Amino acid sequence: MIMVAAATLIQVVGQLLIKQGTEQLPGEPTLVQTAIGMITILPLFLGYACYGLFTVIMVLALRHGELSMTFPILALSYVWVAAASALWLGESLNAPTIAGVAVIVTGVAILGRGEKQ
Repeated sequence: MIMVAAATLIQVVGQLLIKQGTEQLPGEPTLVQTAIGMITILPLFLGYACYGLFTVIMVLALRHGELSMTFPILALSYVWVAAASALWLGESLNAPTIAGVAVIVTGVAILGRGEKQ
């Protein structure tokens, strides 16, 4: 479970870096410009590197753990992205976002309690 939690945080960092990197792409980038940007724009490159690391960690975690236990933890990435995008990117959290986060946290808590019984 620690590996999955770490993978989730790495995924969130990757998403934030990708978002930052997209701001350095031209106005309406083509597929080729985007692919080149993934190599030449540092935040994009690092963001996709985080996704690669996330994938490797998840392969290892899923090999030794149950999918029914790991997937609820992955769902928390939505919570972390919402919080981190507000703090790191200055995005606003509106009422529907906060309600959605509350539903996700409640769902993960319910799933977690179900596994312990």
